[in-house]
Amino acid sequence: MYLAARTYYSLRYGTLSPEKLVQMAAQKGIQVVALTDINNSTGMPDFVKACRKYGIAPVAGMEFRNGDTWLYTALARNEKGFEQINRFMSYHNINNLKLPERAPQLEDVFFIYPFLNFPDRLRDDEYIGVRVSERNKLVTISDKLIRNRCVMFHPVTFASRTDMELHRHLRAIDHNMLLSNLTPEMVAKGDEVPATEAQLAKTYEFFPELIDNTQKLLLKCTYHIDFTSLKNKQVYSASRYDDKLLLQKLAREGFAERFGPGDTYARERLEKELQVIDKLGFAAYFLITWDIIHYSMTRGIYHVGRGSGANSLVAYALKITDVNPVELNLYFERFLNPQRTSPPDFDIDYSWRDRDQVQDYIFKRYGKEHTALLGAMSTFQGRSILRELAKVHGLPKAEIDLLVNDPRDERNQHKVAQHILRIGQQMNDFPNLRTIHAGGILISEKPLTCYTALDMPPKGYPTTQWDMYVAEDLRFEKLDILSQRGIGHINDCATLVQQNQGKPVDVHEVETFKNDPKVKKLLKVGETNGCFYIESPAMRGLLRKLRCDDYLTLVAASSIIRPGVAKSGMMREYIKRFQNPGSFEYIHPVMKEQLEETYGVMVYQEDVLKVCHHFAGLDLADADTLRRTMSGKPRYENELNSLINKFFANCRSRGYPEHITKEVWRQIASFAGYSFSKAHSASYAVESFQSLYLKAHYPLEFMVAVINNFGGFYKTSIYFNEARRWGAQIELPCANSSVQMTTIEGKTIYVGFVHIQDLEKRVVKALVAARSQEGAFKSLADFTRRVQIGIQQLRILIRIGAFRFTGKSKVDLLWEAHMLLDNKPRKEKPVPVLFEPEEKHYSLPRLRTSALEDAYDEIELLGFPLSLTWFDMLQTGFRGEVKARNLQRYVGKAVKLTGLLVTVKYVWTVKKEVMHFGTFLDDKGNFIDTVHFPDSLKQYPFTGDGVYLILGKVVEEFGHPSIEVQKMAKLPLKPDPRNEKQRHAAGVRKAAGD
Repeated sequence: MYLAARTYYSLRYGTLSPEKLVQMAAQKGIQVVALTDINNSTGMPDFVKACRKYGIAPVAGMEFRNGDTWLYTALARNEKGFEQINRFMSYHNINNLKLPERAPQLEDVFFIYPFLNFPDRLRDDEYIGVRVSERNKLVTISDKLIRNRCVMFHPVTFASRTDMELHRHLRAIDHNMLLSNLTPEMVAKGDEVPATEAQLAKTYEFFPELIDNTQKLLLKCTYHIDFTSLKNKQVYSASRYDDKLLLQKLAREGFAERFGPGDTYARERLEKELQVIDKLGFAAYFLITWDIIHYSMTRGIYHVGRGSGANSLVAYALKITDVNPVELNLYFERFLNPQRTSPPDFDIDYSWRDRDQVQDYIFKRYGKEHTALLGAMSTFQGRSILRELAKVHGLPKAEIDLLVNDPRDERNQHKVAQHILRIGQQMNDFPNLRTIHAGGILISEKPLTCYTALDMPPKGYPTTQWDMYVAEDLRFEKLDILSQRGIGHINDCATLVQQNQGKPVDVHEVETFKNDPKVKKLLKVGETNGCFYIESPAMRGLLRKLRCDDYLTLVAASSIIRPGVAKSGMMREYIKRFQNPGSFEYIHPVMKEQLEETYGVMVYQEDVLKVCHHFAGLDLADADTLRRTMSGKPRYENELNSLINKFFANCRSRGYPEHITKEVWRQIASFAGYSFSKAHSASYAVESFQSLYLKAHYPLEFMVAVINNFGGFYKTSIYFNEARRWGAQIELPCANSSVQMTTIEGKTIYVGFVHIQDLEKRVVKALVAARSQEGAFKSLADFTRRVQIGIQQLRILIRIGAFRFTGKSKVDLLWEAHMLLDNKPRKEKPVPVLFEPEEKHYSLPRLRTSALEDAYDEIELLGFPLSLTWFDMLQTGFRGEVKARNLQRYVGKAVKLTGLLVTVKYVWTVKKEVMHFGTFLDDKGNFIDTVHFPDSLKQYPFTGDGVYLILGKVVEEFGHPSIEVQKMAKLPLKPDPRNEKQRHAAGVRKAAGD
């Protein structure tokens, strides 16, 4: 019997997984084990599962510490006691309070104090833990009452004394100190290893009352977890029956709005889904999700529902998603069915600006006792382990870098490095820190402290101490309330169109968007810059190769662009078969039967299920487990090998030729880990069509919205270039026209102050406030009178051209600024005056400036030039023999052209050599795609941002041209004239000094 056992969920302290702990206890013949991880209950569900597996009685508990000081250990009498422990810990976490030195009195919890620090008067629920090293001190205690409350306390922290070294390294990492600086209080005792019942009895044989007290205490403790029943909030309205009726009403009303009265097949499917939802007890889950969507829509908060939830017609009717599952033949069973081995969830995307508001509503609507963010676990991985270990050994930075970057280097053969490598192997995949899931939220029927203690991370909402995999085991269905910048630009664009053109835009009119001629045209030629998920160079190329102009093709494209299909070689095969559907043969009749829609190519997650089920004869549960395991779900890794063996055995029993079986498996293995569900791809495609429609009809507002959401594949400068391509007049920030974000007036776009390097927010806020109160600024003097600003901040505004409305040059304005502010920051707050003071006018010599100087200022402050282009700044006037738009004419020919580097993709060849795919802009602002094979790349590498002279052969694949680069060099810019001015000024100062 172990009264105190720790796992590696006692972060940076314990060294055993829950499974390993219980397995070792079973081997030692232990019948009862209490799990008491430090200040957390993360491992409890896994611990209980392991105890059931090995026939051990679990006891739930927790060890409470302030820093390194052990205060007391709690043992739960029952499930209610476990909740009380969690509630106590959660209260202190959420309120950021230190734990009290005296344990609270909890009705169903026992507490064990250290032998060297226990209260003078013990309550009935309090005991004293006597360690092996302390047992002989009991002879000094004559008080029988105290001896009757003593129990044998033998903590288990590691498997053997050799693991003590691993524990010490974890403690040093936790304290961010050298190993040699650890003190005894920081580490566990060396004897905290599993012992047998007989060994424990022998150790305490002269103190039989301790053994008796311990046995009696543990007999009072039992703990059980129900892994079968749903844990989510079970009732949304008054009762389950009322939930059923309400869901039916809402779904049928929504169906009528979506489909009208005539679609008999869809109506029958709706009714079948409603029956399954009711039978499996998911009505409340759907209604809660509907409630969140309803809240969002009534407040004009745009959302996208995606993931496997889009398989549901009920979800479509409730407007949880905009994906029509009937149109795409998505089967509901992929989302919810009686045989499904894992619970479903809804993924709801919001703008990064709106998600917090929605989360706040959820917590206030359903209560913080029943609502929590889903936790996650960050683990020790790879190189980061070696870096952490090397630091605690005190290695210098150069040696750390060498060890991390190349562990096999002969210079790493010394004892310390080899010791670090050994410890590092033991630490791999160990839990390191508790973090937060990207968007998961749980809404529970019982208080969440029934299942876990809660943390309070900086996000500001209670968070579970275990992750999504444990939540799944416990039968929680999470809601994923996710943040996505792509959604922000769709919603913002609609608002900008209303403001700038006075036109309302309903971004949910997706069926209209799918058939819009302008949208189809943009899609077909890959004019997708700024559009969600379809703007990358690879995606633009794929769209052109597929000549994609419809929704269903885009759904497929959204999935085959994923790495798995490309890695297996099936993306190219898909394009080939798509363009020539009669030019291929299916590898097996089953593939034709199941994958005819995608020309025999596995494109979606569902295709893996189909092939494993219909081709290899795995049942759907095994097929889904296989897919999930290959998708990197670590909790299913133990089942992987047996399922692979089953796959091949079934294929042999069906008489398939070995080469066909291996080829099918190769495609599954390379694809499954990166695949999308069809519903997920469809959700992405819906969002892509929304972006495309806005770009096709309102391109300038659309690009401003993309810029203001700071989210996209490319740098901000590329989106300004795109706006200019579509007819915008781009203006630098202006003190009389600009605000923090980028704005649009007609066809004029003003760059927002947010893009100016080192400009303080408070200055922008003061500037905008002063302008709104008293009108436009008339001069620099007027500005400095009304806005509290220092000389350095004012210089930034002048250098970016924010005062060009004065008609004065930047050089003149800089002189004037120094005269106005006398090189001192303004401390007093400006106050309105009744009569404006007469401005002083200064007589200055004629000072020279140039457009090139302005462009260099813009590069320094914005990161890119606006008044000139990069091409305008080149020393050469050569702009290339060909342009991007007419590359098709030169297929097979060598061409010379210039391009501004946009992005580079790094790829490893089969020979483990690096090759690159480049993307450039020509001087007209159009994209050029390039391929750089290893030989060319070694001689002519990329050397940073800038304009390159490129020599290469134009090649074509499925109608999409690109350049195979033979030679390449970055072209020099005209010298920065500011440097010459600085040198001249320095010379003048030197001459004056002489």
